[in-house]
Amino acid sequence: MKSEFSRTLSLLRQEKGVSQRTAAQALGISQALLSHYENGIREPGLAFVVKACDYYSVSADFILGRTLSREGNMLTEQDILDAAEPGNNIRGSVLATLQSKLISGAAGVLFELLGKLGDKAAINAAAAYLGSALYQLYRHLYKASGANESYFALESGACAMGMADADMKLSEHHYVQALQALDPRKTEFPDLSAGAVNAAFPGRCQSLTQVLSTADARLASLSRQ
Repeated sequence: MKSEFSRTLSLLRQEKGVSQRTAAQALGISQALLSHYENGIREPGLAFVVKACDYYSVSADFILGRTLSREGNMLTEQDILDAAEPGNNIRGSVLATLQSKLISGAAGVLFELLGKLGDKAAINAAAAYLGSALYQLYRHLYKASGANESYFALESGACAMGMADADMKLSEHHYVQALQALDPRKTEFPDLSAGAVNAAFPGRCQSLTQVLSTADARLASLSRQ
């Protein structure tokens, strides 16, 4: 079954106007193997992902289907190789690296925008919200690994009952309260238009855009069910 990667790989070659044979030679693989990659029969290794990005002049995020921007969130060859062990493919540590960069980039933009407001309550509430989300995800991973949960102060039962979820909702409430308490006439809110945010955060803005777009589409789909 074709993946987003295989579809993009095939479209990029067609867009470049080259045959599979020509592209395969440039990428240092056989035509048969390239055909397998483009049809989703096999998954490539890290070296091929790097070569394909260079050959088609696109970012790793784009070729892996993580962004609509060809230039946004560029990963260097060293970024990719540092993140993976020999033999890993796009489902492993490369994908984790891409997701990590998207989330960290988006969070960085958010906190810099909040920093412009100079409101400690909003910043602390946002940090608490995200902190509890990360805590919950790590706690699930910790439990699944079979590790001793006595490491945590919060009992397993309380965690399972959604204590982190409750804290996130409370933090969100404090966040909204802090923002609503700011007087637009006295507080200089940053310009949040797409052009202004992109100019203020070149490169990282795409991380925010991608995270928001993906979440928005997912939530909109849920609302229609």
